[in-house]
Amino acid sequence: MFNRRRVVQGGLATVGSLTVSAPFPARAQGKPPVKIRYSEVVRSMLYAPAYVAITNGYFKDAGLDVSLTTAQGGDKAIAALLSNSADIALIGPESAIYAQNSESPTKTPIFCGLTSTDGFMLMSREKIGKFEWSMLKGKDILGFRPGSTPILFLEAAMRQNGIDPLKDVKLNNNIAIPARVGSWLAGQNQFAIFIEPDASQLELDGKAHFLASIGETVGPADYTTFMATDKYIKENPAVIQAWTDAIYKAQQWTASQSPTQVATAIAPFFQGVDPKALVAAAERYRKLNIWKSTPKIEPKAMEKFQDILVQGNVLDNAKRVKFETLVLTEFANKAK
Repeated sequence: MFNRRRVVQGGLATVGSLTVSAPFPARAQGKPPVKIRYSEVVRSMLYAPAYVAITNGYFKDAGLDVSLTTAQGGDKAIAALLSNSADIALIGPESAIYAQNSESPTKTPIFCGLTSTDGFMLMSREKIGKFEWSMLKGKDILGFRPGSTPILFLEAAMRQNGIDPLKDVKLNNNIAIPARVGSWLAGQNQFAIFIEPDASQLELDGKAHFLASIGETVGPADYTTFMATDKYIKENPAVIQAWTDAIYKAQQWTASQSPTQVATAIAPFFQGVDPKALVAAAERYRKLNIWKSTPKIEPKAMEKFQDILVQGNVLDNAKRVKFETLVLTEFANKAK
């Protein structure tokens, strides 16, 4: 088996940054704002509540001065935490699991949930009247980085529908994240998975057609989570609580607003994307219940996530990580 399981130690690749500075509410007591180096795995509308926490000033209200970078991969985001290039990262839970099972003395517990399941859409090059999963057999599919949550969830969805992802299809998983849309537009592969707003933008441009939601097919299994090193959490519990409170407030706002309002709030993070695509993407994620409305993570959802890792041959069943080791629940439980 190829080495999916090793935590990659690498540099942080960024595609842009955003800094949000704010007065700390406790400045009356002489406390300055707390600077947070925040790394998101990729740029996507899947993480809308996190962007809302920035644009609506919820991090600001919590006394956090947040600088955002986009890692372009879970391996790079976890490497940023382990190398102390980031304080908090938004990554798939598999990164925390791999870290727990690695020889590194530094672990990266999860303390806050953001999405309820996979946010990728299965798309086709040609319009299909009635999609059947069996149509994928023998076809080339643009996948994602080996060992990452997008490819593992796609494989799980295929297995649920009678397709062996290792034998029945050709998964092309070697295209760099920033090059995926360009690869598709160049005519490579008959099928692909795309996250929002790429999926809606491609639909709007007539370059791809929606077939199925991977997350809806697989079901609830916390897909992207906030984590930090055990050392950082131990030394900064008030910061972790403030972060979780801000995310909770953003989740509640996102759940209560219209897709148009959500799209408008996060538009600064998606310059160049058609506003119609942003609204369509927000409508789709709302309909599919992709965004969590609370930062709490349930043991059952995390157990299912590890089931997917085991089925995908990236985690030995004997090396499952106990929920209480993997997830620190106290911050989400106290969120207000």
